[in-house]
Amino acid sequence: MKKWGSIRASLPPIIFFASIIILWEILSQVIQFPAYILPAPSIIGRSLLTNASLLIHHAGATLTAVAGGLALAISTAFLLALAMDRWKPLKQALYPVLVVSQAVPIFALAPLMMIWFGVGLLPKVLIVALVCFFPLAVNLVEGLSQVDSEAIDLMRIMQADSLMIMKSVQLPTAMPYFFTGLKIAATYSVLGAIIGEWLGARAGLGIYMLRAMNSFRTGDVFASIVVVILLSLVLFKVVDAFSWLAMPWKKDVSNYIEE
Repeated sequence: MKKWGSIRASLPPIIFFASIIILWEILSQVIQFPAYILPAPSIIGRSLLTNASLLIHHAGATLTAVAGGLALAISTAFLLALAMDRWKPLKQALYPVLVVSQAVPIFALAPLMMIWFGVGLLPKVLIVALVCFFPLAVNLVEGLSQVDSEAIDLMRIMQADSLMIMKSVQLPTAMPYFFTGLKIAATYSVLGAIIGEWLGARAGLGIYMLRAMNSFRTGDVFASIVVVILLSLVLFKVVDAFSWLAMPWKKDVSNYIEE
């Protein structure tokens, strides 16, 4: 019954998107849009199949930047959030800076990364890290601020050291907030890598899009967009799976509620 309920919940979005694609295909055949303006879904599908190996190659380059940027963003956000939680004056000084930093568009910072670090993997990793850092840091800071002070006091009475308190109380409380931020960051990470590739790259889905656009191969542009969407969805699901494994107490609670 639980499995059937999950399948039934997935049906409305599947039917909705399938209806859009079918309607798009019918309108393309009836109105006959030029393929360089709006290709039909069938043309996009053929492009995906024809250029599958090339798209996989470029997707691999994009995922390399995504992995490096996410790793850098996660480690930096963890260190900064822990420092801000430990030293309140540091939080008061840096938290407004984090919020204000979001007013600076990534398109303004990305060219600077290219000027300072050249055209290669490093600037793309840094751009992805910049895109992902804010949701991770803010959610971690918020999660650590929700830790029950009485639980910490109890652990200290039991003579637990700082590492044990962090492992037993602080991290379990902050984990749901962390994974919420990581889901957002994982989705944005592909966008960050694409922006870096637009400004300068030798491989990646962003450079593939630019080459297709400059050649008026709009079907190939849409095909690369489909791959970007799929990568974002896969990353989201991977993070969701990790959160399911990392928080067994959430599984136990949900099973208890369902029963």
